[in-house]
Amino acid sequence: QVHLVESGGGLVQAGDSLRLSCAASGRTFASFTMGWFRQAPEKEREFVAQTRPVGGTTHYADYADSVKARFIIARVNASAVSLQMNSLKPEDTAVYYCAARVGGVIVSSDPRDYRYWGQGTQVTVSS
Repeated sequence: QVHLVESGGGLVQAGDSLRLSCAASGRTFASFTMGWFRQAPEKEREFVAQTRPVGGTTHYADYADSVKARFIIARVNASAVSLQMNSLKPEDTAVYYCAARVGGVIVSSDPRDYRYWGQGTQVTVSS
C-alpha cells in the first residue's frame, strides 16, 4: 500500500522560513514526479512545485510563479522530497500536500494528473 507522509508544518511569522518533508513508501518512486500542492480555506487546490525525473538521476524543478525565488524543492532520494520555504507571507497559509505522479517528461501542474497524495500538513503564516 502506498503512503505519502508530510511533516514540518507549523505556525510562523511573515518573513520566516519553514521546511516541509515528504516520505513515500509502498512502491518505487524513482520514475515518479513528486510535488507539492496547497489549499487555503475556500480555495481550490493549487500547484506549488514539482521535481521531475528526466533521465538517469537528473531532475527538473518547476515552480508556481507565486513561490518562485522563495521556495526550493529538492529530491532527497527516490522516495522523498523536501520543500524549503523562505520569506513566507500570510498568503502562503494553507494545507500543503505532497503528491506523486508517473513519469517526468511531461510538465503538468494539474492535480488530477497526480495519482498518490499525502494527508497534508498545515502551514500558517501570521502577519
